[in-house]
Amino acid sequence: MPGDFEALGDVATGAVLARAVEPQTGTGEASTQSSTQRACRNCAAPLTGPYCSACGQKAAIHRTLGEFGHDIAHGVFHFDGKIWRTLPLLAWRPGALTRRYIHGERAKFVSPFALFLFSVFLMVAVFSWAGPSGPAPSSPQKSAEQQEARAHIQAELARLRAARTAAMAQGKTVVDLDRDIAALLVTARLIGNGASGSVPDYGPVKGLKIESGVPALDALVRHGLENPQLTLYKIQSNAYKFSWALIPISLPFVWLLFFWRRDLHLFDHAVFVTYSIAFMTLLATACVLAIQVPAIAGFGGALLVFYPLFHMYRQLRGAYQIGRFGALIRTSLLAAFSATALLLFGALVLALGLSH
Repeated sequence: MPGDFEALGDVATGAVLARAVEPQTGTGEASTQSSTQRACRNCAAPLTGPYCSACGQKAAIHRTLGEFGHDIAHGVFHFDGKIWRTLPLLAWRPGALTRRYIHGERAKFVSPFALFLFSVFLMVAVFSWAGPSGPAPSSPQKSAEQQEARAHIQAELARLRAARTAAMAQGKTVVDLDRDIAALLVTARLIGNGASGSVPDYGPVKGLKIESGVPALDALVRHGLENPQLTLYKIQSNAYKFSWALIPISLPFVWLLFFWRRDLHLFDHAVFVTYSIAFMTLLATACVLAIQVPAIAGFGGALLVFYPLFHMYRQLRGAYQIGRFGALIRTSLLAAFSATALLLFGALVLALGLSH
């Protein structure tokens, strides 16, 4: 239950942050301001409509608890109605949405970064509820499976430790055995912590030799193995906090697809990248929710596997006005570039998680 409240809090926080960076114009709301008020209460400029032409503040100002709740509801669920114009285009005609936003239709749609912020917070909330770290229903079958897994781990650890003792007695190197023991210990502790909240004592991780040939990397790994649960928490937290880094990491790859075109600017590529990442995040969130329902679990999994490439193709073709063949070639390249960007982002998050 506390995890569910925390997940809801993440969604609300993401919406509020997205609301903070989202333009307030173009919402189409009528003013209920009294006819006696003819000046903006924020900057004192003359009012000619529902918004101040100087600072953009709404002309209608309320001081009721109901209006405060209304603002929260708008910030969390509505984005002033823009979300319902943005999401259908983002899902089916992403190229048109990207092109229209680049060429000036800003007030109609949720801005790329605002949508990105909300999608990340929503994904974190859903994953924390549905993921392995969330509360899992207990059953006799699952309990028996956990006991069997623990027995297997203990047997394998006993075998590896016996082999390590024999190797040391014979003067042989134990680096490979230490690496296997460390991996098994970390896996066992993480799985045990996520499944039951209590981790059996499988023995220490400290003292094992980790040698990759890079002393600095070995030190980071040893530091992380001292407390694998804490390290995992740091990695998850950094992935959440530094998710925005995916945008600058991905930007050069998209630029490479069109580096010779003088009519395109980095702003155009940034809009493309941010909308694309926001959609992939929303797609992953929707598919994870679908997988929780047995009747549509297969559909959710298939959608997650096949739709991203189709979406890339449609966004490339529509946003950059290119032909089918050019869009297909660039889609294959973009898929490879996306995997590289995710690897770079993962390395960044892992380094941050191990270094603190």
